[in-house]
Amino acid sequence: MGGRVVCDISISADGFVAGPGQTVDKPFGDGPVDLLHAWMFETPDENSAELDRMTAAGAYVMGRNMFGPIGGDWDPEWRGWWGETPPFHAPVYVLTHHPRDPMPMLGGTTFAFVTAGIHSALDLAHAAAGDQDVAIAGGAATVNQYLAAGLLDELRTHIAPVTLGAGERLFDGVPPLHLDLVSARSASLVTHVSYLTHPPVPVPA
Repeated sequence: MGGRVVCDISISADGFVAGPGQTVDKPFGDGPVDLLHAWMFETPDENSAELDRMTAAGAYVMGRNMFGPIGGDWDPEWRGWWGETPPFHAPVYVLTHHPRDPMPMLGGTTFAFVTAGIHSALDLAHAAAGDQDVAIAGGAATVNQYLAAGLLDELRTHIAPVTLGAGERLFDGVPPLHLDLVSARSASLVTHVSYLTHPPVPVPA
């Protein structure tokens, strides 16, 4: 029996994961986006349990835009945002429409590029993770696809006290969901709220 499918994601108080205008120089777009992740870097001791859970998965799935802001064919020089030692230390399956050979990195991370869709990427991640959890790493469009497909078991939101007003929003395009509250904890720069998720609720025609 494999592990669960989980997701940790930092969001603004109005539900955005990134602002508009994402570029190589501004990976999270315009606006006060640094505040979305300040809890991770400015108060790590205060949030150590949540940070430990984020790096405990046996494999990860992420979207093309989270790996890099490059559309179309791959730039062979682009190796992700994280340098040669990414923080995952496990296999990472990147959703894309453009094939690319697997990319081993230092520290145990290997990026593999999946062109067959979200189910194929999840199957590969489960096989690699064994009994450990698989984490859907983002961005918002990828998380929303897994939510809409009813494939996510636990959603862990990290809500920053800031609004962005525009950008990529969690739950966009996702049918109504039933969520069971697992836990909620406030810290100085973030509120951690975790839910068990259930398949989307059918909407009457």
